[in-house]
Amino acid sequence: MSDIISKNFIENIIDEDLRQNEDAKRINTRFPPEPNGYLHIGHAKSICLNFGMAVKYEGLCNLRYDDTNPSKEDMEYVESIEQDVKWLGFDWADRKFYTSNYFEKIYECAENLIKLGKAYVCDLNSQEIRDYRGTLKEPGKESPYRNRTMEENLELFQKMREGEFEDGEKTLRAKIEMASPNLNMRDPVLYRILRANHHRTGDEWCIYPMYDFAHPISDALEGITHSICTLEFEDHRPLYEWIVNNLDFEIKPRQIEFARLNLTNTVMSKRKLRELVEQGNVKGWDDPRMPTISGLRRRGYTAESIRDFCERIGVSKANSLVEVSLLEHCIREDLNDKAVRVMAVLRPLKVIIDNYPEGKVEEMKAENNPNDPEMGERTIPFSREIYIEQEDFMEEPVKKFFRLSPGKEVRLKHAYIIKCEKVVKNEETGEILELHCTYDPQTKSGSDTSGRKVKGTLHWVSAEQAIKAEVRLYDYLYKNDNENGEQGDNQEMILNPNSLECLTSCLVEPSLKKVKDGEKFQFLRQGYFCVDSDSTEEKLVFNRVVSLRDSWAKKKKK
Repeated sequence: MSDIISKNFIENIIDEDLRQNEDAKRINTRFPPEPNGYLHIGHAKSICLNFGMAVKYEGLCNLRYDDTNPSKEDMEYVESIEQDVKWLGFDWADRKFYTSNYFEKIYECAENLIKLGKAYVCDLNSQEIRDYRGTLKEPGKESPYRNRTMEENLELFQKMREGEFEDGEKTLRAKIEMASPNLNMRDPVLYRILRANHHRTGDEWCIYPMYDFAHPISDALEGITHSICTLEFEDHRPLYEWIVNNLDFEIKPRQIEFARLNLTNTVMSKRKLRELVEQGNVKGWDDPRMPTISGLRRRGYTAESIRDFCERIGVSKANSLVEVSLLEHCIREDLNDKAVRVMAVLRPLKVIIDNYPEGKVEEMKAENNPNDPEMGERTIPFSREIYIEQEDFMEEPVKKFFRLSPGKEVRLKHAYIIKCEKVVKNEETGEILELHCTYDPQTKSGSDTSGRKVKGTLHWVSAEQAIKAEVRLYDYLYKNDNENGEQGDNQEMILNPNSLECLTSCLVEPSLKKVKDGEKFQFLRQGYFCVDSDSTEEKLVFNRVVSLRDSWAKKKKK
């Protein structure tokens, strides 16, 4: 009983289909991206759903590129899509297809519809077609070219293919019902003339099928049993079924719609993401501020955390807005167990420990991850001069400020208790240049014999051994929560001018000297960070994946 309750509505549909069709051997789904941009987190939900259903039912999932619009498509996008799908942990084996594989067969299907009297060549231009279509309250008007003979339509369609007409001069339309309450059924366009070089077929074709025509045919040709798509295609389902039912296919796929992912502070429209790239608002499709899968990967998100997120949000028929804090919660949970803890100072303030011997360097022991003792320990150098965070010192402390201030004591993580004795300032500007402190040698971490307790514990790095680094702090690309999800895509978007802050004078502990691109760490008290691909031997660059504060988890506890 619990297994039934836990299933989503798509699984229930598939279960019923398998019960009613005893001859069905397996289900076959597909992930059909258009190669006109990079995939985003919304596509990750679809990838996990389609490939996940195939895994659950021991079926198959095809990867098929919907490459019917050559004016916007590129092999760069094809390569990025494959990288993203594989990175998420899924494999299409030998089932990689292109709609362009079927161009000849789709053309034959169009000719068959003409022969059946169910398609005709129309001379109306795009604006006239819209005018003739009518409205939700008024029926459409039939095209004056709707009643051409089958022979005339076949001849004109052949001439369209041979390039005898200009772009937009003619279209091939289905002959269905201009009074249909569903606008998608009012003689939709099946083919248009478009002279554009295709990334696979070159200039072989000058006419291309519309998505609504090519997609069901491609599904049927591949033996897709369940064509799972997002909710905006619900009104297109009657056309999908009309096409597969009017053509002679052995397997007639079933279209099922689910609610797409809408995420706060996030725009998930490839068109708008492309605009961000082309207008220079971000530094490419893989900018860590982008919701693209490549951007999230570069930022430091793991495939496991994204799959976990997709599992948590589930599958439904109703549109909703998911808080981006849930996605952040998933990466925190994943990295909490995986990430090595290290110390890094983002805004350094120098501290000189006056009573510590000059030239002495101690190696302090530190656990790599308190949640997993098997991850071992490392050593951190400690010396007379160290750096702490500027925000960890306050000359005139406010109430409940338990960090360093004149005359106050704090513990240095993995090291000693120190006391601030003196503040050195720039006489002209009043800027604090350095602090002079003393330490208690009896308070060494791990062998403290003093029994003394202090409320504050600070992270630090040794001045001489620390490594310089650049750290990039990211905020949401868009300011508003509810106005800029997919539900607000038609509204004016407000870019956050403070979505990126680059700190170029950061210092990290020397254990990070030979890190690799993509490695992830928890900077104590700062958050989780990932080594960026911009890193070189001369300069380390880190992206903040996510802060330590987990607003979603706190909300769930209330």
